[in-house]
Amino acid sequence: MFEAPSIVYAAAGAAVFAAAMLPRLLRKAPISMPMVFLGAGALAFALLPGLPDPDPVEYNEFTTHLTEVCVIISLMGAGLALDRRVGWRRWSTTWRMLGIAMPVCILGLTLLGYWFLGLGLASALLVAAALAPTDPVLASEVQVGEPADREEEAEREDEVRFGLTSEAGLNDGLAFPFVYLAILISTVGASPAAWFPEWFAVDVLWRIGVGLLAGFGIGRLLAAVFFSPRFKDIRLAEHSEGFVALAATFLAYGVTEMIEGYGFVAVFVCAVTIRSAEHTHGYHRVLHSYVEQLERLMTVIILVLLGGAIARGLLEGIGWPELLVALAFVLLIRPFAGWVALMGGKTGPRERIAISFFGIRGIGSLYYLSYALAQGEFGAKTTELWAIVGLVVAVSIVLHGATTAPVMNRLDRLRERRAVEHFGDEGQAPKTAV
Repeated sequence: MFEAPSIVYAAAGAAVFAAAMLPRLLRKAPISMPMVFLGAGALAFALLPGLPDPDPVEYNEFTTHLTEVCVIISLMGAGLALDRRVGWRRWSTTWRMLGIAMPVCILGLTLLGYWFLGLGLASALLVAAALAPTDPVLASEVQVGEPADREEEAEREDEVRFGLTSEAGLNDGLAFPFVYLAILISTVGASPAAWFPEWFAVDVLWRIGVGLLAGFGIGRLLAAVFFSPRFKDIRLAEHSEGFVALAATFLAYGVTEMIEGYGFVAVFVCAVTIRSAEHTHGYHRVLHSYVEQLERLMTVIILVLLGGAIARGLLEGIGWPELLVALAFVLLIRPFAGWVALMGGKTGPRERIAISFFGIRGIGSLYYLSYALAQGEFGAKTTELWAIVGLVVAVSIVLHGATTAPVMNRLDRLRERRAVEHFGDEGQAPKTAV
C-alpha cells in the first residue's frame, strides 16, 4: 500500500511540473491553468477521504496568511511588469477603473446582498468589498508579459493588458477602506456618526497616504541599491539575484504595515518605482521571472485547496438567489461599471469590452474575507459569506478561464491587422485601439 506522505510528495511534484507546462500548452485553448487546478483539487479531495479537510472557516488564520503572501508576491510581479511610466494621461484607463468602476461594483453588489440575499449591511458590504477588486493573481493570464528592455517595446504595450494589470495592482489596496468600513459597521453599528471620523481619517487618508509614500520611498532606496552603488560587487543588478524581489516584497509590505499603512499599495508602488529606475536594464526581467514562478507555485497550492474546500461542502446552502447574484455581478455589474468608466477614454470599443469583462475575482477576495472575519463581528454569517465569495470566485475562474485565450488572441490579431493597414510595417507599428 502507498503511504500518505509518498502520495503527497508525488502529487506535489506532478503539480509543480504541471504549473510549469500548462501556461504554454493552454495558451490558445479555452481553458486556463486556474481551471485545471481548481478541478484537480475538487477531484482529489472528493476521491481521497483521507486528506485533511481544507475548511477556510476552521483554518481562518492559515487561510489569511497563505492568501496574503500570494497576493503581495503577485503585486510585486505586476508592478515590475509594467513598462509604461506613471502619468495622469498615460494611466488614464487605470484611474477610470479605480475611481468609477470599483465604487460602482461595490455599491451594486452591496445592494444585491442587502436586498436580494437578506444579508446585513456589514455583511453585504464585506462581500462587495472583497469581490470588487480585479485579482492580480488569477488575472495574470490577461496581464502584460515580462518587462521590456527596450524603450520602443515599452511604448507598444496594449491597452487591455496594461489596464487590467495596473488596475489589479492598485485596486487590491484601495478596496481595503471598504473592508475596514464593513468591519467597523459590524462592531459599532451603521450610524455614520459612530464610524465615519475614524474611518475617513485613519482607513482612508492615513493608510492610503502611508502606503503610497512608503512604497515610493522604499522603491527609490532599493533601486539605488540595485543599480547605483559605485562598487560592482555590491551592485545587485550585476549579479542576477532574482530572489531579491522577494526581499523587496516583504520589506515594503512589512515596514508599511508596521506604521499602519496599506501594505498592498506599498508593494505595488515599490515595484513600479523600481521598474522606473534604469528602465531598460535587463535586471527587471530577472526580478520579474523569479516572482512569477513563485506566484505560480503559490497559486497552485491555493487553488487545489479551494477546489478541495468546494468538494468538501464550502458551497453547501447555495441556492438560486446566490447563483443569480454571482452571475449578475460577473456578467452585468462589473462589465457595466467598466464600460461606463471607460467611456470617452483612449480604448477602442473591443478593448473596452475586454477590460470591462475580464474583472477576474480570485485570491485577493479570499484574503479580504478571511481577514475581515477575524477582525469583525459577523456572527453566524461566516459560513454563508464564505459560500457566496467562494461561488463568485469559482464562477469567475471557470467563465473567464474559458474565454481568456479566445478573446485575447482575437484582439491581438485585430490589433496587428489594424497596425499593418495603418502603418504598413508590422514590426514598427505601435499598438492601436480596436
